[in-house]
Amino acid sequence: MMQRRKSKEISIGNIKIGADNPISVQSMCNTDTRDIAKTSEQIKQLAEAGCEIVRLAVLNPDAADAIRELVKISPVPLVADIHFDYRLAIQCINNGISALRLNPGNIGKIEHTQKVVKLAKQQNIPIRVGVNAGSLEKNLIEKDCPLSDKMVESAMRHIKILEDMDFNMIKISLKSSDVYTTIEAYRKIAKMVEYPLHIGLTEAGTMRGGLIKSSIGIGTLLAEGIGDTIRVSLTENPVEEVYAGYDILKSLNLRKRGVNFISCPTCGRTQIDLITLAKKVEDKFKNLDRDITIAVMGCPVNGPGEAKNADYGIAGAIGEGYIFKKGEIIARVPEDKLLEKFEEIILNDI
Repeated sequence: MMQRRKSKEISIGNIKIGADNPISVQSMCNTDTRDIAKTSEQIKQLAEAGCEIVRLAVLNPDAADAIRELVKISPVPLVADIHFDYRLAIQCINNGISALRLNPGNIGKIEHTQKVVKLAKQQNIPIRVGVNAGSLEKNLIEKDCPLSDKMVESAMRHIKILEDMDFNMIKISLKSSDVYTTIEAYRKIAKMVEYPLHIGLTEAGTMRGGLIKSSIGIGTLLAEGIGDTIRVSLTENPVEEVYAGYDILKSLNLRKRGVNFISCPTCGRTQIDLITLAKKVEDKFKNLDRDITIAVMGCPVNGPGEAKNADYGIAGAIGEGYIFKKGEIIARVPEDKLLEKFEEIILNDI
């Protein structure tokens, strides 16, 4: 693990980003922001899963108006996602939003951005300069250079507008659906500025493909010390993005929130429905905010032996399982009672 890139600290609501602060996990609601009831319920679900910052799409004045109520009931800071119409950003600031995301590729005239920045500066509202490879300025699209260079140039143009107004509460993202392009763009801008970086891929895909792309892209950057906040973009319930984000961070020992879950691949020694059991155990403890390791192993060979350092574990046998704790077997339970007994033991201990 390389030393983490030093970046400027900014605050989004009560969450500090950059510097030595923990790398935060973000997601985005997929509800109609105008529907306050559904949107607030999804924000609650995201927060319960550990999401620390939630972004909302603001497509029109009615959505911007809903921000006023949503910020009152949200347990986490909210970010308004603005495209095309700068006036929506101004409306969201006036309605109490914690931060803005602006896309320099479609926000329009410089004076429009300046109006937003002036108000954001007065209200201490951070702005994320959010560059997407698919919506770059026309004159950049036509340039003969790598796409990652075009993305960086787009970001730097917008950053200059903000800096010229003495505004430095800036966060940057440079997202592409291509893993290598995304990595290269972040590597380049990480050497050019000290602002915190929000990392992730865009249009990464569904659960399987999206997780693979995001794990490679986000994981590579984090392993190089680049990144202050992340979002794992998936065509899926956004709650799954939060779990995936923490799994990536935990795999690199960057965050300790929640259970570290391990399980072995099945093999010919397995005499228990390990796949179903592993999925049930992982789901049962997915919201348990304890720094413990739970293992589900297919047989006594891979159980207390190979997973002896797990705080709690199951080793499958023929129609039953052994429950072990730090490598020591503490119970032998029939398969149909195994999950219930396992949960009882863990919850009674913690």
